[in-house]
Formats: sequence, structure tokens, C-alpha cells
Amino acid sequence: MFELMTRHWWVLALRGAFAILFGVVAWVWPDITVWALVVLFGAYALVDGVFALAAAFRGTRGQPRGLLVLSGVAGIALGIAAMAWPGVTAFVLLMLIAAWAVATGVMEIIAAFALRKEIQGEWGYALTGVVSVVFGILLFAWPASGAVAIVWLIGLCSIVFGAVMVGAAFRLRKLGRDARAGHGVGGARPAAY
Repeated sequence: MFELMTRHWWVLALRGAFAILFGVVAWVWPDITVWALVVLFGAYALVDGVFALAAAFRGTRGQPRGLLVLSGVAGIALGIAAMAWPGVTAFVLLMLIAAWAVATGVMEIIAAFALRKEIQGEWGYALTGVVSVVFGILLFAWPASGAVAIVWLIGLCSIVFGAVMVGAAFRLRKLGRDARAGHGVGGARPAAY
């Protein structure tokens, strides 16, 4: 496995380069990125719905057909709606993210107060809850800015992830060269027996 990975290090480097490129595109054209993410979500929901319907008509064991039909129809409808109205879909997804952020933030604050007698440093947990609630409220207040901020965050994560992949690829390349040169992993010569 090690030899295979070191021989094909360039695949990891290429994946990292594409991740970096995606991150840069997300920063340069955030509106297009939001639209693309919504369309991809719609395509996923549509395909998932078709597969659920196919499973229902095929008679998959262990799963009630009625639930599969309902899931399939809902997926197809959601997929079509997402592709037909990407702006509305992006807005609804942002509102769901905002609601989730507020709900989880409130739960984290409640949990921090409940745990204050059992642990030290519960303020950090409460602070993460406050940040989550503030993030959710800001998304509710300015959804368009929230969409851009989420895309920028996705872009940042993609760039960092890609840079780590490229770094790992070049590290694998070096380890492979060292191993082929007889130095072993990490530059140490293998012990003679």
C-alpha cells in the first residue's frame, strides 16, 4: 500500500490543486458557487428520489414500500424545485441553517449551565453556544450576506484542505524516493539482520 501511494503521489497533489482551485473560484464568484451548490443539491435529491421509487417498486425487503414511495416522491419534488427555483432553494437552505444554528446554540448554553457543577471551563462551551446563536440570528437578519459568508467559508476550507493534500502528496513523494534509495521511512537506514 505504501509503495502504491508513494508511486501515485501526484494523484493526491492533483486532488489538492483542484480543491484549491474550487476554493479560489468560491471566493472570486460566490454567487455562481451558491447557485452551483443548490443545483448539485437538487440533482442529488432528484436522483435519490428516483432510486427510492425504484426500490419501492422493486420490493426491497425490510423497508415499507409506502415510506419509500413517500421518500422518492419528496426527493423528486425537492430536486425539481431546487433546479427550477435555485434562489428560493438557497434562501430556504439558509433559513434551515440559521434555525439549526440558533437551536444548537441554545442547547449548548443550556448544557453549559447544567454542567457547571460537574466540569470546569463550562464558559467555553457556553461561548460556543452564544457564537452559534449569534451566527443564526445574523443569517436570519441578512440571508444574502450569510450565503456569501458560507461560500467564503467553504472556499477557505477547500483551500486549506487542498494545501494540506498537496503537502501530503509531496511528503509521500519524498518518502517514496527515500524508500527506493534504501533509506527507509523517515530517512533512517533499515537495520541489517
